[in-house]
Amino acid sequence: MLQTEQLQTNLLQLLKHSDCDCEERAEVLKNKDFLAKKSQWIFGGDGWAYDIGFGGVDHVLASKKDINIMVFDTEVYSNTGGQSSKATKTGATAQFAAGGKETKKKDLAGMAMTYGYVYVAQIAMGADFNQTVKAIAEAEAYPGPSLVIAYAPCINHGIKKGMGKAQTEEKLAVECGYWNNFRYNPAAEGDKFSLDSKAPKAEGYQDFLNGEVRYNALKRAKRRSGYYSYSNTMLVLWF
Repeated sequence: MLQTEQLQTNLLQLLKHSDCDCEERAEVLKNKDFLAKKSQWIFGGDGWAYDIGFGGVDHVLASKKDINIMVFDTEVYSNTGGQSSKATKTGATAQFAAGGKETKKKDLAGMAMTYGYVYVAQIAMGADFNQTVKAIAEAEAYPGPSLVIAYAPCINHGIKKGMGKAQTEEKLAVECGYWNNFRYNPAAEGDKFSLDSKAPKAEGYQDFLNGEVRYNALKRAKRRSGYYSYSNTMLVLWF
C-alpha cells in the first residue's frame, strides 16, 4: 500500500508540472483520490459479528476480497443492556442468562480459519501491545480477507477493579488462559499459525473469574444451578 501511495504522489507531481493540456491529464487529476489502493476496514461488536450479523460477516470473508474486519469482543450485547449472545462464555451471567449461560461460546476465529485463505488474529492490547500492532499490520498487508478479534472489557462485566483498569483486566485474562492471543497468516512461510500467548498460569484463573460480577454473582447467590454453571465455566473454558 505504501508503494502505491508513493507512485500516486510521484505521478501527481509529474502531471501538475506537465505542460500538457490534454483531457486525459485533467481527468487523472480530477480522479486522483482513486489512484492509490484504499484500505478497507469494517468495525463492529461481537453481537453483530457472532450473532445478528454473522451471515454478512461470513459472506465477506468467503468472498476472498481484500477487506479487513475488526471485532470488538465484549462477550455480551453491550449497547442494548447486556444481553447474552453467542459470544458469551459458559457460566457468565447476563440478561436472558441469569443463572449463567449454559452453552459454549461460538468459535468465530476457528470457523474463519477453516476457509484457509482468511487471515485471522485474536488480540488483547493490554496483554501484548506489540502483538496487537503486528496483527493489525499483517491483516492490512494480507492480500485477502482478514478477521481481527479484540478482547474488549465491558461495563457489563462488572469488573471489580473498575473500567479504569480495563487494560489490566486484558492482561490478566491472557495470563490465566481465559483469552488467547494468536495469528493465522495463510501467506506466511513455514508455520501459518502462531500462538502468541505464553503458557497460562492456572492458579490465576479462579481469581480472574472472581474479579468480575458476571461470574462471581453465581457463586455469591449460592444457587445450585448457578453454582453448577459457575463451576462448569472452569471445566469448559479451561479444558
